[in-house]
Amino acid sequence: MENSSNFGNQAHSEEQPSAESRPSPDHSNICDLLIQKGELKQQIYSATLETMELFKSCAKEFEDYYEENYADQHQRVTVDFFGKNLHEFKLRFAGDVLIFLMHTNIFEFPRAHEVMKTPYIREDKERSYCGMIQIFNFLADSFRYNRVNDSGYMIGRIFINKDKHYYVEGKRELASVINNFNAKELDRKAVMEILESAIRYTINFDLLVPEYSNLMEISVDDVLQIEDQNMILKTGKRLGFRFEPDKND
Repeated sequence: MENSSNFGNQAHSEEQPSAESRPSPDHSNICDLLIQKGELKQQIYSATLETMELFKSCAKEFEDYYEENYADQHQRVTVDFFGKNLHEFKLRFAGDVLIFLMHTNIFEFPRAHEVMKTPYIREDKERSYCGMIQIFNFLADSFRYNRVNDSGYMIGRIFINKDKHYYVEGKRELASVINNFNAKELDRKAVMEILESAIRYTINFDLLVPEYSNLMEISVDDVLQIEDQNMILKTGKRLGFRFEPDKND
């Protein structure tokens, strides 16, 4: 007599279609979207990285120019370029440091941003996706004396899209850089203009005396830290003051 459980298993197996007979799902739409967005972001990343290399080259050129023409006569005022890694470099001059940081991610302008209203973006929405390079200003002594609580300030940022068109946001001199996202492609001349604007702004961005009320009390540990040149007191150019982006007029 045939085992009834075996018969049930056979019947069950006959009801299940084989892998070959199942209709294969169509993932083409999602795969096309994945490839389109992935390739777009890689293209923008490459354009931003090329721009970062251009900034490094221009910063090194500025260092060499100063060294060749001014360093011997003004030995107490120095200009030094430090290439830290693929996405960061420093330019130190006098008592200041500019740090250029390239973000590794890709961003899209928000819908309310002015560039989103231009025909350039309406013609091709992919143009609204950009890489970003940020410019920060720190006091040189903050690094020299390891003052880890000191503040730095973002004085500008540059957005680069797939066409290497660029848009600059920033403080005063940087805010005055003429933005024409529709037509302006980032080249060496434009990079040098942005770099010089950042240096000029930094030179004029002086360290203000902080509010007296912010420094009325100090602990023994603070004094010991200061004696060890590991100052725990916070220093920044606008400590106790509001620091906001300047608007283009």
